[in-house]
Amino acid sequence: MDDVRFFERAGPFSLSEIAGWIDGQIEAGDGDRVVEDVATLQLAGPTQISFFDNPKYAADLAATGARACVVARRSAEQVPAGCAALVVTNPSVAFNEIVRRFYPDAARPARVWDDAPAGDSVHPTAIVDVGAVVEPGAIVGAEARIGRGTRVLAGSVIGRRVQIGRDCSIGPAATVLHALVGDRVIFHPGVRIGQDGFGFAMSAKGHAKIPQIGRVIIQDDVEVGANTTIDRGALRDTVIGEGTKIDNMVQIGHNVVIGRHCVIVSQVGIAGSATLGDFVAIGGQAGVMNHVTIGDGAQVATLSAVKEDLAPGGRYGGVPARPARVWLKEVAALQKLAHDYIAERRPQEKADGNGHEREHD
Repeated sequence: MDDVRFFERAGPFSLSEIAGWIDGQIEAGDGDRVVEDVATLQLAGPTQISFFDNPKYAADLAATGARACVVARRSAEQVPAGCAALVVTNPSVAFNEIVRRFYPDAARPARVWDDAPAGDSVHPTAIVDVGAVVEPGAIVGAEARIGRGTRVLAGSVIGRRVQIGRDCSIGPAATVLHALVGDRVIFHPGVRIGQDGFGFAMSAKGHAKIPQIGRVIIQDDVEVGANTTIDRGALRDTVIGEGTKIDNMVQIGHNVVIGRHCVIVSQVGIAGSATLGDFVAIGGQAGVMNHVTIGDGAQVATLSAVKEDLAPGGRYGGVPARPARVWLKEVAALQKLAHDYIAERRPQEKADGNGHEREHD
């Protein structure tokens, strides 16, 4: 991450040090070379380390600018020239340990206050522009900034170094952490922005927590309904595009990117690293799996489950979600089969019961 304002970063560390943490073997690289940070394959630069564990991202590995990459033995030959390979048994678990060493405090909720005097509600280092209002019981953390015309309502918490733009409304009891928020944004009561994503490295020893060091970026004119949760990114940002409207009780996982002017209805769940294009509409209680892409203008019916990428402009429904015309034909065919089956059974049931139909559960 180029912007790590919300976390304290340790290091730099040599490749030899890093290899020692994860019991890794350095191949095609100098152990004395220094690594300053962690990053995804797509974003990594010449002073950063990344990892590769999913064949879906082979193209990203081939094009990465990382100084080093943690890989399994089977993938070592795919690491491009100029990038050192750290060969390990389990790349995901090993990389989690590397992130934890670089960001030792990121696995727990960060402090909002830095030793401010008791009784204060706005930290002395925070900037509240003229015309902004912080109501009683609200807290504005260290080095945060609140733009002109914004209202932070009672009981809300604005975290350390959070930035909120102009003419926003932060509803009662909302929490905004690790986030950069644009202008004219509305958060309704109980909104939760910027907490950990649900990330764990699974192994025979248990579930190791993966530190989440990304941010939440919320662009202008977004509205977020009551008790909706938007997790911060892991190694990159969670992004909510301009003008998007999100209903109550929606869950948006880490690394999700939502385009401009989308509409997401109540109780939708969007899993980590999913991507929605512009003007996407998703009906209530639908689910979107991780790493799925939904194209611009697509519409997903209520109670659907999106398991694969959806093309732009289409209408989809069902479990799993498929083109609406196919789904509706399948529903009609199933209803006809059920109707025909009942019609065929009814005469036999009357005969078996001497003219009286049987009762069935």
